[in-house]
Amino acid sequence: MLNRRDSNPSRRIFTGWKIVGTTSLVWALQSMVWIQGYGNLAVELRDRFGWSKTLFSVAFASTRAEGALMGPAQGRAIENYGIRRVMRVGAVLSAIGFLALSQVNSPAQFVAVMLFTTLGMTLMGFLTVTTATVRWFERKRARALSIQTMGFAIGGFAGPLVVVGYRWFGWRWTVAGSGLLVASVAWWAASIISRSPADTGEPVDGLTGEAAAAAPKAEGVQDRHFTAGQAMRTRAFWMISLGHGFALLVVSATMAHLTLYLTEDRGYSAGRAALVAGVVPAFQLVGTGLGGYLGDRINKRLIASVAMCFHGVGLLLLAWVDHWAAVGAFVVMHGLAWGARGPQMQAIRADYFGSTSFARIMGWSAMIVTTGSVVGPMIAGALADSTGNYKLGFTIIACLAISGVVFWVLATPPALDTTHTSNTNLESHDNQTS
Repeated sequence: MLNRRDSNPSRRIFTGWKIVGTTSLVWALQSMVWIQGYGNLAVELRDRFGWSKTLFSVAFASTRAEGALMGPAQGRAIENYGIRRVMRVGAVLSAIGFLALSQVNSPAQFVAVMLFTTLGMTLMGFLTVTTATVRWFERKRARALSIQTMGFAIGGFAGPLVVVGYRWFGWRWTVAGSGLLVASVAWWAASIISRSPADTGEPVDGLTGEAAAAAPKAEGVQDRHFTAGQAMRTRAFWMISLGHGFALLVVSATMAHLTLYLTEDRGYSAGRAALVAGVVPAFQLVGTGLGGYLGDRINKRLIASVAMCFHGVGLLLLAWVDHWAAVGAFVVMHGLAWGARGPQMQAIRADYFGSTSFARIMGWSAMIVTTGSVVGPMIAGALADSTGNYKLGFTIIACLAISGVVFWVLATPPALDTTHTSNTNLESHDNQTS
């Protein structure tokens, strides 16, 4: 039942934007302490325990692989049990995981605890928050996802704060405290982002009548919705997944190894390396804003293709040009590419396949996409240990990323022969738990 406040069309703030703001906050904290913050933690533990780059590569890749394998089950859980329950289970598991992570003393403990913590961070992470945003937008989808992703960039930019915490309070207290903070915010946010347009009576995009008709539609946006099975039978599903995965070769390798590379191959201090790594999200933020503006207006495949070239060329400069300007060029090119491309990856799937089964479609796609997250750090770490530097590994990863442009050329909008337009499980379960 709609309450009077929710049914009032003159409400000043569209609920969809409140969802975006909340998911952006959750994403920012996760980025700061877990995703982009991993490199800072790796440097701290290397200095404390002397562990190898291969160990940190294995741990990083294992968590990404685990998250990918959880994708289909997580998508089903979101549709069957609702966003609120899934996110709160993740918050509890994450809190336990971070407390355990703060007490590790051996490589085996580190890897085991990282795998456990990944369970929670995945359940309250990317797929869950993105599903919450996608169902509120269609014509403004790229813009909404870009704003959400700005939280990820801001969190990365705030990464040096974690390093400050290591210095002031010790790494154990910092890890425990930051984990509890993320889990608490996620628990609170779950009750907000679980709301759907059916709960409030508001139209998708917050647009009605002539405004909705006049808003531009991106390539491939349609009223028909694919099931996960139908989507997986299209060429577009596989091309998008492979293109996304090849981009993550660079993203994941640099998230896991940039600070290690700067401290070992470039001779930077841990603080200076963390500062450089923290500047990447600043340009990611700029790229995200640009991508949000362009994504609803021009071809998303073109944006992704240009970004892939930026990823690769930037990494080649970092690997081969021994000058501070090369580090700066990489930071600018990689940050802009990451920001502009990232939101398009989710938006184009919802454009092509609809939002009804988005969680399941994205969950299955994640199993392919995350191959890039697993392989990238492994290539970089293993070759760095065997050759003594990151040059060969970074070169291979850069060339693979540039070659991934071909997938975006082939990722044209699919046709749907059998229409599937009704799936109310996601909304009904969230209604019961809100």
